[in-house]
Amino acid sequence: MEHVLIVDDDADSAATMRELVGCERFSVSVAHSLRDARRQIALQQPNLVLLDLQLPDGNGLDLLADAKAADQSKFVLVTGHASLDSSIEALRRGALDYLVKPVGIPQLESILSRFLKPLQRQAKPPPRSATAEGSFGKLWGRSLAMQRVYQQLSRVAATSVTVFVTGESGTGKEVVAQTLHDLSARRNKPFLAINCGAISPLLIESEIFGHEKGSFTGADRQHQGFFEQACGSTLFLDEVTEMPLDLQVKLLRVLETGRFTRVGSTQSQLADVRIIAASNRCPFQAVAQGRFREDLLYRLNVFPLALPPLRERLEDVPQLARHFLKAISAAEGEEKQLSTAAVEQLSRHHWPGNVRELRNAIQRAYVMTPGTWLDGEWLPGNSSGSLESLLPGENPLTGTNAPAMADARSEHLGTALDEDTLNLHVGMSMAQAERLIIEATLKQCKYQKERTAAVLGISLKTLYNRLKSYADENLSQGEWRSSS
Repeated sequence: MEHVLIVDDDADSAATMRELVGCERFSVSVAHSLRDARRQIALQQPNLVLLDLQLPDGNGLDLLADAKAADQSKFVLVTGHASLDSSIEALRRGALDYLVKPVGIPQLESILSRFLKPLQRQAKPPPRSATAEGSFGKLWGRSLAMQRVYQQLSRVAATSVTVFVTGESGTGKEVVAQTLHDLSARRNKPFLAINCGAISPLLIESEIFGHEKGSFTGADRQHQGFFEQACGSTLFLDEVTEMPLDLQVKLLRVLETGRFTRVGSTQSQLADVRIIAASNRCPFQAVAQGRFREDLLYRLNVFPLALPPLRERLEDVPQLARHFLKAISAAEGEEKQLSTAAVEQLSRHHWPGNVRELRNAIQRAYVMTPGTWLDGEWLPGNSSGSLESLLPGENPLTGTNAPAMADARSEHLGTALDEDTLNLHVGMSMAQAERLIIEATLKQCKYQKERTAAVLGISLKTLYNRLKSYADENLSQGEWRSSS
């Protein structure tokens, strides 16, 4: 989207021009001084600058002396103090035109039409069906369930419609979002993704909308949020049902008005962003539980897209497995192949972790298999080599005995842990308390992660993220003790 910067110390005049310029074709920002204008240009290079001649900290023509700005932006002088000398000087310094206040709508429209080319996005025509290899963008599969997904993607990709992707953890919701972006008119801009369940509630508003310097303790510089970074592109809000309720209100406002405001700022900005949201929990259930706003759901659920779990399209497993193995072989520099028995073994597995579990299983088998052929010894379904062979008390993420790990940690923190209760000591940090609760609940649920996540009221992805961080912490502590 073309960007216009209005530089005028008269707030009323700037507001009037902003209203005249602001429309679907242009994004607009306002500066009231030369210093503010230079900062705005550094943040986002404008296509056109409507520049007042007399400003509190200097002459507007001084901004034209900035070679970088003048080279990339077009300038039009707008002033109530017109003279022949100032007109000639402005044109000599590189201004393209000169307008006298009060600026009329016809004159301003003429400027915009002459100096700003309409935004033209030539979208790549999305494929109408899967390729001969059975792929669609970054997605793979020939099953009827995936063909239906491809059909929906081919229709919605070239539009700017908001899409809400639902599906179990590991079904490929982010891959769908990336595919939508790659086939859209915004594909030349970077795709941005944010996991709403993995960011601290204290920081998530700043991360999404940005903040001004000094807006809160520790804000020592201005920060561009995801909405600014994704200007003209696609923003993927993963696990959106985990977003704090107070932030959901602000997101709803952005979706309704098309504008957002940095934390600590009074100046709103245009949100030229396509939103793709996703959740691994039923959003209507989240609404019923009071975790998700109903009005926000209907704002996001313009084009609902449900991804099937892998167990409902087992015919795609052989193709997916070979695709993953080919990619891993290329990355590792040694080609390996799946035997017929291994493919049959994979096709019989239930795959509770869906496509992510399949990819991880192939990678593990690749590492553990010394020869060229993966025969199934280290694949799920083999009682001796797969993850199912781990002892009931062993934690597959860390390779350690989980009950022993939890009991040892409880003893270290001075807590009493049994089957149903957990005593937390006063003065314990929130992180320590959270870890003890998660580990105790995981133990009580017999290490069934889906059940544990449901009991704790968090998403499965959030639980996996927490367990992985605990595993990394245990590893680093073990290395420290061994070095000591």
